[in-house]
Amino acid sequence: MAIARLVRQAKRPHGLWVKMAAVTVMGLCFIFVWGVFSSSSSSVVSQRESFEDIAEPVSSSSSSSHKPQKLRDESKKGGESEKKSKSNGNGSSHSSATRPHSEQHKGKDSKKEKKHVQHKEDKEKGNHQGSEEPQPQHGQEEKEKENVKEEVEDEEEKVDRESDVDVDADGGSDLAEFVDKDDSSEVVEDVEEFRKKSKGKIKGPLFDPNASYSWKLCSSRSKHNYIPCIDIEVGGGKVTSYRHTERSCPRTPLMCLVPLPHEGYGSPLPWPESKLKILYKNVAHPKLAAYIKRHSWLMESEEYLTFPQNQSEFKGGIHHYLESIEEMVPDIEWGKNIRVVLDIGCTDSSFAAALLDKEVLTLSLGLKNDLVDLAQVALERGFPAVISPFNRRRLPFPSQVFDAIHCAGCSIPWHSNGGKLLLEMNRILRPGGYFIMSTKHDSIEEEEAMTTLTASICWNVLAHKSDDVGEVGVKIYQKPEGNDIYDLRRKKIPPLCKENENPDAVWYVPMKTCLHPIPSGIEQHGAEWPEEWPKRLETYPDWVNNKEKVIADTNHWNAVVNKSYISGLGINWTSIRNVMDMKSIYGGLAVALSQQKVWVMNVVPVHAPDTLPIIFERGLIGMYHDWCESFGTYPRTYDLLHADHLFSRLKNRCKQPVSIVVEMDRITRPGGWTIIRDKVEILNPLEEILKSMQWEIRMTFAQDKEGILCAQKTLWRP
Repeated sequence: MAIARLVRQAKRPHGLWVKMAAVTVMGLCFIFVWGVFSSSSSSVVSQRESFEDIAEPVSSSSSSSHKPQKLRDESKKGGESEKKSKSNGNGSSHSSATRPHSEQHKGKDSKKEKKHVQHKEDKEKGNHQGSEEPQPQHGQEEKEKENVKEEVEDEEEKVDRESDVDVDADGGSDLAEFVDKDDSSEVVEDVEEFRKKSKGKIKGPLFDPNASYSWKLCSSRSKHNYIPCIDIEVGGGKVTSYRHTERSCPRTPLMCLVPLPHEGYGSPLPWPESKLKILYKNVAHPKLAAYIKRHSWLMESEEYLTFPQNQSEFKGGIHHYLESIEEMVPDIEWGKNIRVVLDIGCTDSSFAAALLDKEVLTLSLGLKNDLVDLAQVALERGFPAVISPFNRRRLPFPSQVFDAIHCAGCSIPWHSNGGKLLLEMNRILRPGGYFIMSTKHDSIEEEEAMTTLTASICWNVLAHKSDDVGEVGVKIYQKPEGNDIYDLRRKKIPPLCKENENPDAVWYVPMKTCLHPIPSGIEQHGAEWPEEWPKRLETYPDWVNNKEKVIADTNHWNAVVNKSYISGLGINWTSIRNVMDMKSIYGGLAVALSQQKVWVMNVVPVHAPDTLPIIFERGLIGMYHDWCESFGTYPRTYDLLHADHLFSRLKNRCKQPVSIVVEMDRITRPGGWTIIRDKVEILNPLEEILKSMQWEIRMTFAQDKEGILCAQKTLWRP
């Protein structure tokens, strides 16, 4: 009746004011009702601090609270099975240390949340507190969880958050995969709101504790030499070439085990014996057999492939070749001024072998051609090598890091496609660095094109000599040290790159036909030439603004290696030569192992903070990589893999995290080792995965929810 009376009054002259008052009253009522019914929903979202929090039941008063039901069920199932797997793992016969009891993890959700909130508050106040990492059972390790690691992990969290969109677009797992498809749109909005408020990604279970694994051999065309992201597999018909010209990974991650060579596999010869001879059956390949027949510096002797000293494809010997380079350019002091070298093509590993005697660390780059199998020979001998396409995309290295780049018998068309390939060399070459190119058959047209191109990028020709003894023409170029010379060019071709063009962005980034400006400020890496080796290992330039973290990282790994890894894990280090640090930060592990006769490939994940320039500055080598994909190397090429909190940092980036373990099995030699440090909830299912591959678990230890796992690969194949 009151409403009808208001309507009748609205028809009168003063009804307009009555109508406005009625609308205002109804609006206030609506806001009040909406606020009452929506408050519980918003409070639930704002309090979520981890993946487990989503599993908690929420108020039914919220219209969106019932949407993530499947997500909560998955989390509950994972939690229950995780407890079950922990209780089942306590009696493992392979374990040499006691695992934490499952009772320690019961009923601690509220405590976890309180600790997380408290830790978050501490970080905001700048009060970072270190926590202890697991210690081996005989007390070989000190307290290892220092402030540097906690701060770096915070930086990784930030990088992860910044790359959320890119990761999902590039095939990474998205949270919507865990949710009912019918309600996916509303749930994604809810998740995005949570991400903004919690300032982090939801951490899901990396491995399914209930999963069981049954393995089979890969049936690839390249058989025992299968490299997933480089070998092309086409069903039906004959393919003339099975090598990609660009990196291209399978649509589904690799979930099979690469077979051993048909002729059998033998344990590699220990270093330095492997420098002179290797087991031929470990690297046998038809293309390699044809190459041996054409080159006398490679000899097949019984079951071995031998490499006579001072023999190489350079007539006169490799030592004569290196000495002639130093004579042409005296500033090239191998092992002092020149420490880190990139060898393009990997045609002759004697170059890397001879430079190693001079304290030069040479990384050989195997290309996609008939000689790519020599990269496998180099790795079998114990020299650093990696396989990467070199066509349209940038190489997985930062800018301004290599002291010198060498290309022997260069048949690469540097001048084609606007000089993109040479501009890529210019990107990764240190200012003032040297580009050494040797050719046997000079072409007048190609030489003129190369001269024009090098002049356009202001490379200075330091020497051009045709060696009568070696019958090799050698040209040595030097990259300019400053930008002033670029302004003197008559034609600004190629142009300078735009200011927003990041020279260190490389993962699936196309090469650019532009010149990156040379660093000029002390805050930029590459602005100054590093100290002579070995001083540069412990000398930090002005652009390294976190020297304390680098020093702390070095001290941390020195303590771990000396007190635990060398004598506490049962590893025979005389059989270890090729080592990979799968998640390197500042190269601390490589520095700690420098007293051992090993070399370390420092891998910086693409989602982690970019610390790779610091690693190169210290005279070490490394590369960027996304562990959701296969690594660019042959099977059975590494003696030891080290993964420090790699899996916990991956979170939900990869579609099938198990494929990372499959990749570790692929690139590890039979008899090789892996050392994994991570959270207990990750190590427990990870141990079962390794056992399903018949790896021998040599040691496990856990303390304060952190653990270490050491395992050794066997000769077993399904």
